[in-house]
Amino acid sequence: MATPARRPGEPTGRYLVLLPVDAIADAVAALRRLASLAVVPRSQAGTAEGAAGVVYERLGVAVVQADPDQLEAVRRAVAAEEEPLVAVEAERVVAAFEAPGGPFEDTAELTWGVQATAADASPRTGAGVRVAILDTGIDLGHPDFAGREVVSESFVAGQPIDDVQGHGTHCAGIACGPREPAEGPRYGVAGEAPRHAGKVLGDDGSGTDEDILAGIEWAVERECAIVSMSLGAPVQPGDQPSEVFEQAARRAQAAGTALFAAAGNESQRSDGVVAPVGHPANCTSIVAVGALDSRLAVADFSNGASGSPGGELDIAAPGVDVRSSWPRPENYRSLSGTSMATPFVAGLAALYAQAEEGLAGAALAARTVEGARALSLPASDVGAGLAQAPA
Repeated sequence: MATPARRPGEPTGRYLVLLPVDAIADAVAALRRLASLAVVPRSQAGTAEGAAGVVYERLGVAVVQADPDQLEAVRRAVAAEEEPLVAVEAERVVAAFEAPGGPFEDTAELTWGVQATAADASPRTGAGVRVAILDTGIDLGHPDFAGREVVSESFVAGQPIDDVQGHGTHCAGIACGPREPAEGPRYGVAGEAPRHAGKVLGDDGSGTDEDILAGIEWAVERECAIVSMSLGAPVQPGDQPSEVFEQAARRAQAAGTALFAAAGNESQRSDGVVAPVGHPANCTSIVAVGALDSRLAVADFSNGASGSPGGELDIAAPGVDVRSSWPRPENYRSLSGTSMATPFVAGLAALYAQAEEGLAGAALAARTVEGARALSLPASDVGAGLAQAPA
């Protein structure tokens, strides 16, 4: 993985402003009136002269560039609770979660992760269930994606959907790779799920909160049942989850979209260090996914529950030496990280959605977690246990 030019967790200099979804126009007017901040809908971004930011209307979030006086005006309005402005917080840099791993063996027919999650035993394929992978893009010409429609869009300025970094192609393959790949064992979970790929991380593997919000809104607009986010930023013990992302996740759930995110790879358990679940996975309404190795032990790097509200670890999945698709000409590679565990859970969620008609949003997220296989490990490390496919 290329070293990101920006450090995950550092501020971008912009701000996220949470707006009430039933009063977007009033909130936009308040930003202009109180702080001289003009924001425009995402469809007009880059074309409106003098705009200070963009508003994502389905999520009720504005992303703005504000000077200290403007920021203080917004914060005063939020504190006074007299204007339609709910919360304001600094935007962060986020990045792909990937970690080094060790050697593990797969069979000629199935990777160990497909076996461990019982995806191979399930009659479900994810057919008809739209899955959005928000990551570094995708190699649309990969032999395992040929002949399958992939709806794609890049939210990284100046960069096409092409996956230079590789991380997004790998995650997309785990969630929605075919039952019979062009080469090697089966590695994908929901092989017939309609695939949506949103590029929210650049070719250096990093992005921003706004990029993620843009991808989530895009997925909601396209009626995706599932959003998989193998990305994030580290947090410190005791840090509170982002209120903006929590409310955005709830609004996505209300529209029928369940969100899954990687817990993060900052731990060094062999040295006694367990880092807290990172942003945005630490939000209560986003399913936080930890990583296991092929012995079903917690991966050394996998983050754990912090004890703070929203900092729970909800579920675990294969995340060490996971084989999946990779941009051409290599085509396949094994990686480790909570990034690999997350699309396993997202793909399994697609199987649950196919199995139970009408299952969506918060109910789909809950059903996926409830279906986990219990492990003799602390819930703070694995949540409900090992993610499993429906029978």
